[in-house]
Amino acid sequence: MTHLTVSGKTIDEAVAKAVNELQTTKERLSYRVVQEPQKGFLGILGSKPAMIEAHVLPDPVELAYNFLNEMVSLMGIHATITKKEQRQHTLFDFSSEQELGRLIGKRGQTLESLEYLTNLIANRQDGAYTRIELDAENYRERRKQTLEQLALRVADKVSKTREPVPLEPMNALERKIIHTALQHISGVETVSEGKGAKRHIIVMPHPASEKSSINIR
Repeated sequence: MTHLTVSGKTIDEAVAKAVNELQTTKERLSYRVVQEPQKGFLGILGSKPAMIEAHVLPDPVELAYNFLNEMVSLMGIHATITKKEQRQHTLFDFSSEQELGRLIGKRGQTLESLEYLTNLIANRQDGAYTRIELDAENYRERRKQTLEQLALRVADKVSKTREPVPLEPMNALERKIIHTALQHISGVETVSEGKGAKRHIIVMPHPASEKSSINIR
């Protein structure tokens, strides 16, 4: 990491010089003030410029990529990691000639844990938050479709039996998929219960639809 000492009439001027000399952006510049600017006698004698020591913060996406390469190697998995820049996040997609089930884990738990650790590594420096997402051979989309189909089957059962059905514990993203899939399905509603790893969704008959059926009778 290259450190550079820069001076200027003001702190802002010194920062601007550092950004230019290090060919970076203000967001990726880290600096500490070595000397505050001081005005001398009559504005001339004894005056001191502002002085900062600056360096460029590591690229969070590069940190994430290097971390993932190392982790996959330690797991003994031979995989290609492809970076895909999305509108609000960076996606790293794993592909391999061998089975990636060990990387994905049961219901995607290993992939989720690896994604969590990757975000910690990428954002351990001060600065704007960079969101990293991981996928492996389109697992995310396949899992999404599975959850949507599950949600519709359970909603149909609840509508017929008028009995609530609890689902298995899921992470926040998967619970959102269930909530979204059923938000416009008449006759049912979804609520989340439990804490931490035990938090799950219960698909319940909608009270309004139950009252309607009673009135019809």
